[in-house]
Formats: sequence, structure tokens, C-alpha cells
Amino acid sequence: MSIPREYSEFQLSLNSETPPKNWPDSLKALWFDAKDDWESSHNIAQDMYNTMGSWIHAYLHRKEGDEFNAGYWYRKAGKPFPKLSLAEELKEIVEYVLKN
Repeated sequence: MSIPREYSEFQLSLNSETPPKNWPDSLKALWFDAKDDWESSHNIAQDMYNTMGSWIHAYLHRKEGDEFNAGYWYRKAGKPFPKLSLAEELKEIVEYVLKN
């Protein structure tokens, strides 16, 4: 499966058992999170030593309910602590990855 062009295609990919191997780590991490596999998503994100990894890491800790840790990672990502829902933030991050 190729990299989705839009969020709706990403959502359709969730019917698969695993994310495609050719996807970037950022998209794989988001895919696992969308499949309710926080642990796999976190394992990928914590090994991404860049701004995108920090943003995903922040989102995951926010989802976990650890606002203190999430705040640290949002600052590392250069992002403000979001006021939108977790579902909206997931969509925002996925769309960012797909466009970049």
C-alpha cells in the first residue's frame, strides 16, 4: 500500500493488520495509535529524534493523561499545548505528515 494522500485514506488503512513497511516511522506511529496500540506507537515515537517525533510523543503522553510529560514534549516540538480534542489532534498530525 502506498502512502495515503489524505486522512480518509489513512483511516481506510486501519483495516489492515499492520502498517505498510514503506511508510515513514511517523506515519507508522500514528497508525498504531489509531489502532489503539499506544505502546507500539510510543516505542516508535521515542526513537524518533526530531521535531516530528517530539510532537507525536507529546500527543501520546497527553492521551495517556500525563500532562506534565506531554508539556515537555510539546515544548521540544515547538508546539503549544493543544486545546483541541485528541481525535482532532491525531487528524492534524496525520495530515501534517501526509503533506510533508
